Amino acid sequence: MNIAYRTAALLAGLLSPLVVAAASPLTQEFTLTNGLKVVVREDHRAPVVTSQLWLKVGSSHESPGKSGLSHALEHMLYKGSSKLCAGEASGIFDTLGASQNAFTDKEVTTYYQTLLPHQLGVSFEVMADIMSSAQLRAEDFIPELAVIQEERRLRVDDDLNATAQHRLNSLAYPASSYGAPIIGWMHDLQRLNTEDLRDWYQAHYAPGNATLVIVGDVTLENVKALAERYFGVLPTKSFVQTRTSLELAEPGERKITLHQAIPAPRLLMAFNVPSLGTAENRRTVHSLTLLDALLAGSNSARLRKRLQFGERLFSATSSEYNALFRGDSLFTVDAELNTQRNISLDEAQARIWTLLDEFKATPPDADELERARTQLIAKRLYARDAIEDQADRLGSFESIGVSWREMDEEVNELKQVTPEDIQQAAVTYLTRQRLSTAHVLVEKNHE
Repeated sequence: MNIAYRTAALLAGLLSPLVVAAASPLTQEFTLTNGLKVVVREDHRAPVVTSQLWLKVGSSHESPGKSGLSHALEHMLYKGSSKLCAGEASGIFDTLGASQNAFTDKEVTTYYQTLLPHQLGVSFEVMADIMSSAQLRAEDFIPELAVIQEERRLRVDDDLNATAQHRLNSLAYPASSYGAPIIGWMHDLQRLNTEDLRDWYQAHYAPGNATLVIVGDVTLENVKALAERYFGVLPTKSFVQTRTSLELAEPGERKITLHQAIPAPRLLMAFNVPSLGTAENRRTVHSLTLLDALLAGSNSARLRKRLQFGERLFSATSSEYNALFRGDSLFTVDAELNTQRNISLDEAQARIWTLLDEFKATPPDADELERARTQLIAKRLYARDAIEDQADRLGSFESIGVSWREMDEEVNELKQVTPEDIQQAAVTYLTRQRLSTAHVLVEKNHE
């Protein structure tokens, strides 16, 4: 038995009790008469609970000229409502010792708190109030918009990696709304106003367009009673149902060249691929997920083992495939050149193509696939030790129109992917007709 197979076998043996444990949490759902869906997962290992309110609206729903609107509204929801003054909601949670935050993504805007089970009613009362009666005053938005613009400067404009990724995304999505950054383009942020916020709030913040996810030391009966008391009194409300933003299957090869004050040239490659929301067959998604793991999911994966640590062409490498979208996704490869090796970005990209073409020509051997699969499943299962991570996955599935029940089938479905499935995914999706490339060069005055 070779070392790789022994490692996979040992990990599989360690994981077998975890697979049983992962299936044990009791998950149930119900829907209030106003349309709010509630998903409850009981996890009694620690006396805490996380409450997450997922609104099915994000940056992919925004029209041209209105980028950043969902994120700006997220900022404003704590600036006062029918029951609360500006900042009072955060103050209440701080007093309780709860952890709290919010985030905006391509598909969703999410507000969450982790607190003690007997404090859950406070979370529900606050969230029900701000999702239904936020005041959105101009005098609050003017200074908050300045905060958002500064956030963009710090996280995007001053972060050269983020800047390059945003430019590549805008190239990689020629036919859909996924190309705009979540935080918005600066020129759009400069034109947002409170009327935009109010219209967006009225169009999307409705019980029927939201999912409440509760994970922790609770029971269905307790959560249902609290949800009826605080969210059930909200009136049924119409909301805008946006269509899924689909991408061209084969947009053609695209390339952008950037010059930045970076220490070494950087190569970004992005392939247009289906997501969990658009794939005709879920096995396609699992095959792409495992292909990602085989490529750069660990130090033993091909890209890192051979081109980073072996030939030392790159000082850093990674790949990423996120299937949790309602519309199409990207399969990306990111590599920073090793300046001690005298190669160009074109030569480096040719070496990566050679590696990718190997997946097309020959399926991975069983040992290699099993090792990658076992490592991936281990990450999935260990992530379930945190109630926040469990809630994140439940909410993400529900918000792209996929039942949380399918999330619990993920491990079994990953086990069914064959080497030939990996090969077929590579042949179908890692093509030049689906490729966008960014060559990021070192500015001459930075050399």
